[in-house]
Amino acid sequence: MTTLPDEPPAPPTPAREPPAWWRNWKFMLPISLAIGGLAWFALQHNVDRSVVAGSVVVAGLISNAFAWLLGLIALVPVIGPLIVKLLSIGFIWLLNALGYLVSYIAIRRGYSKDVLTYRGLTVALIIGIVIGFVIGKLV
Repeated sequence: MTTLPDEPPAPPTPAREPPAWWRNWKFMLPISLAIGGLAWFALQHNVDRSVVAGSVVVAGLISNAFAWLLGLIALVPVIGPLIVKLLSIGFIWLLNALGYLVSYIAIRRGYSKDVLTYRGLTVALIIGIVIGFVIGKLV
């Protein structure tokens, strides 16, 4: 009776790392619900609206809840990506408006050379965002 040569052991399968906590819906869903629930609770108990809005913005930025919610909205077929694009374009407009406001104040105080540098950086940032968006769509 002939014996077969020993087969080499199968290579180990690489262990899948769990996703980062801000990509895991098991963490982000309760965080988002908690932010919404606490905001509702504060508004029901007549807490100042600016304090509630500031708290929601800070909590949303720290926990990446806004990015997760935008990703969730983008999952809705056809209309979801359109909503996300509209919200993103509004952010760019807000940056541009803020730049004009700061420029106006700086020119009134005599910082015209600094305004030119600042506006150049703002235009470069906006062009970079647009180029990144286009490359992201192509890839």
